[in-house]
Amino acid sequence: MEDRILKEKKIRRELDLLLRTGEVLVASGADTNRIIRNMHRTAAFLGLPEENLHIHVTYNMLQVNLSDEEHSLSKFQRCDKHGINMTAITEISQLSWKAIREDYSLDKYEEELEKINGKPRNYTVNQVAVGAGFACGGFCIQFGCDWTAFFYASIAAIVGFRLRAYLNEKGSNGYVNIGIAAFVSTLLAWLSTFISTPAVAQYLPEWLYAILHTDTPWHPLMACALFIVPGVPLINFVSDMIESHIQMGLSRAINTLLMVTAMSFGISMAITVCGVDNFVKDLSMTPHNTYISYSIAAAISAMGFSMIFNIPKRLLWVVAIGGIIAVCSRNFVNLGASNNNVGLDQGPIMASLVGSTLISVIAVKFVHVFHAPHQCLAIPSVIPMVPGVLMYRALFALIEMQGVVGELTEAFSNAVKASLIILCIAIGVAIPNIYARRWLMPMRKHKLNQLIAQRREKRIFEGLDPE
Repeated sequence: MEDRILKEKKIRRELDLLLRTGEVLVASGADTNRIIRNMHRTAAFLGLPEENLHIHVTYNMLQVNLSDEEHSLSKFQRCDKHGINMTAITEISQLSWKAIREDYSLDKYEEELEKINGKPRNYTVNQVAVGAGFACGGFCIQFGCDWTAFFYASIAAIVGFRLRAYLNEKGSNGYVNIGIAAFVSTLLAWLSTFISTPAVAQYLPEWLYAILHTDTPWHPLMACALFIVPGVPLINFVSDMIESHIQMGLSRAINTLLMVTAMSFGISMAITVCGVDNFVKDLSMTPHNTYISYSIAAAISAMGFSMIFNIPKRLLWVVAIGGIIAVCSRNFVNLGASNNNVGLDQGPIMASLVGSTLISVIAVKFVHVFHAPHQCLAIPSVIPMVPGVLMYRALFALIEMQGVVGELTEAFSNAVKASLIILCIAIGVAIPNIYARRWLMPMRKHKLNQLIAQRREKRIFEGLDPE
């Protein structure tokens, strides 16, 4: 009897470690397939038989059950925190393999898990704010602005991002904080338009006005709040739906919709206060910059968003190159003679699929070179392609609807186009990884079984029954 009590106590501790591993992955923004896959690998390390283990993942709750014909043990774990931490995702993946390979004890595994969970982020809040700001400036270049407007968009985004971070620290409602940040960023971007007016020029030295003047003063209003667009949850939502994790995918989709709605209300409020006449519908997003400008802007955006995602510093240059490949290939397929650009003129939907697929295939080839999960290489690289402007243009048109003919059509058109682009980006990222995973799965399973067999020679893995 005493043996059985000790045995159940040990198993409950193992289930608790398994749940805490899954909780870190959920809190870090891992897709559901990766959460389950890493939890199964951790269970193999813990000696929990896969045929008796059942894992259920929802947005706010994790459940594991270990049962056989006579016994059943279940544990639950709430998941209240949701963010993006690609360093934690990378380190959990490495830990699950290392624990098996080096035959960790439970105490050693728990110690390493707590180090990952309690590890400070790689970048300070101010560093992330600057990175996010320049990422929005990179978006602005992709919309056709000049480099002076790039800095105006960046400054407005930096202030908005830092304000949102401050409000989050104070415990204010997250969706309200998004609306306030979008309002302030858009307001600052609007104020920057006055710098390029003749009224201001007469009070500035000619050399200073030449530096501060921009020929695209309105473009920063489109890009200054794009640090809010939840690109990773959007891609994870589509990936979860493709992998049949419907409940989790829908939860991510609803959260994303609420975030974009809050952003749209903040922008709408600022536009109303400023008295701007629906610039989001009329201002062209078709760029006419050089591919060198696209490359620089894409690298800046990819690195800036990677800082928000807390990617390992050693991978910043990798995602910068990935962003260049994704954006330039997307632009080459998208742009063309119809808009006085160089390219194949196939439109943004097909172009987004090509760009994201290309990056995903490259990431599949290099995951072992950089010792990082596919998600941590591919997603930051394709984030500069996420159609944030189209998303909030659709919602903005609905919010500001006045009954004018064509308004509903404009909103619906933007919504459909944004949805198709997001779908193509997510499919492009997911499909090569899914096929590569299925191709590699037998080899990884064989490797895992070999490592487990070696561990079994050193210790006996027990089931539920002490007999």
